[in-house]
Formats: sequence, structure tokens, C-alpha cells
Amino acid sequence: MAGFHTVSQRPNLVRAPVRRIGLDDLRVALRKGLDDFVAMPTHALFLIAIYPVAGVLIAAATFENDVVPLMFPLASGFALLGPFAAVGLYEMSRRREQGHDIGWINAYAPLTGRPAQAIGVVALALALLFVAWLIAAMALYWTLYGEARQDSVFGFLKEVLTTPKGWTLIVVGNLVGAAFSLIALAISAVSFPLIIDRGTDAGTAIATSVALVQQNPGTMVVWGLIVAGLLVLGMLPLFVGLALVLPILGHATWHLYRRAVVS
Repeated sequence: MAGFHTVSQRPNLVRAPVRRIGLDDLRVALRKGLDDFVAMPTHALFLIAIYPVAGVLIAAATFENDVVPLMFPLASGFALLGPFAAVGLYEMSRRREQGHDIGWINAYAPLTGRPAQAIGVVALALALLFVAWLIAAMALYWTLYGEARQDSVFGFLKEVLTTPKGWTLIVVGNLVGAAFSLIALAISAVSFPLIIDRGTDAGTAIATSVALVQQNPGTMVVWGLIVAGLLVLGMLPLFVGLALVLPILGHATWHLYRRAVVS
């Protein structure tokens, strides 16, 4: 958090003012996100259908290439890219809020307009973070297990759940993953909605997002835990549940932005 503080306090980096928010704001954001999803479920499901497909492909690639230890880092780290993939959902919520046409054909307009470059920069930052997470996860595995291969999912699970090395992998891996998740949260909590809404540059958007987390650490950690918990539930039924969870979270993120950033 010290690093986030430094970034947000640089005098030459302009950011939008943010508000103090609490758990009530999170509840309202989730409720409005659900309301948006109910109002336009076909559009949302169409836009987000790639997630269950991608999840299944990730799992299949893991088994096919005998890199079972990468299954969890890939599945969990994939969520780091979620804020970018939800760009269409933010735009749909924005258009519904303003009474405009909410057809899916307009959803990705921000990717072709003035904000496209800023969106691309923030997306690149998240992609690099995703790669760094995979490298860190495999480095941890190699530190504990060396060149040992895990060709069976059930054998790997047994090793992880019943041995000291496996427990170390779980504890340290989750701590490292939490650190990456915190960085991703700070970078992208409201950056994409801000770019879409106001056409700001990437630096301003990231600085504003970081400032929001810095000013509301407890609330934003709870938000991160809510997102993580819902994503886990969505992944359990072969990733299919993500087709419901991700649209709701995407719409809810827009409404959280509206409550957290001063107009």
C-alpha cells in the first residue's frame, strides 16, 4: 500500500476526487448490478459467454500439456483480466443509466473511440500482471518440487492436501495470489468505468483507482473478497456459473464507480 500511496500523491499526476464508501455502497452496487443484468440478460450473456468457454479451454490445455500445477494459477489468475473483458458491460450500464439504446452492438463502442488507447494501456498492465502471477506461481512450485511432474489431477490434489510441501504451496501461493489481487484491484477498481465515462487518460484512471483503494482500504478489500468468492462459486460448475456471476459483477462495478468517484 505504501507504493500505491506514493503513486497517488505525485503532484504531476491528476486524478478524479473520490468519496468515502462503506458496505452499504457495496450492497447498492450489487443490487443495481443485478437489476441491470435482469433488464438485459440476453445482451450480457452474449457478451460474457467467452468466459465459460475460455475456462474450459484453460482446463483442457492444462490436462493436455501435463502441467497440472498451472491449473489453479491459470483459473484464478484469469480473473485478473476480468475488468478489461467487462468493458462492454460498463458501457451497457452507462447507456441504460442515461436512457440510451442498450443493444449489444453499441456495447464495445469505447474500444473504437477516443478512450480506446487508455483502455489498452490499462489492459496491458493487467495482462503483464497476469503473466507475472503465472511466473511467480510456477517459481513457487519449482522451489518446492523441483522438476517433479504431476500427470494426474487427483494425485496432485492428494499431494497438495496431505503433505507439508502441499500445505506450504497452499499457504504461500494464496498469500502471493492475494498480493497480485490487491495490485489488480488497485489498478482496475474503477479505472475502466472512469475512462469510458469521461475519456480520461490511463494515468489519471489508474491514479484515481489507486486513490479509491487507499482512501477506503477496508471497504475495497471486502469488495475484492466478494468478487473472489462469487468467481469461485461461478467456477465450480465447470465455469458455467461465470456466465451469470461475471455480468452481475461487471454491471455492479459500474455502479460502484458512480458511488465512489465524484461527478
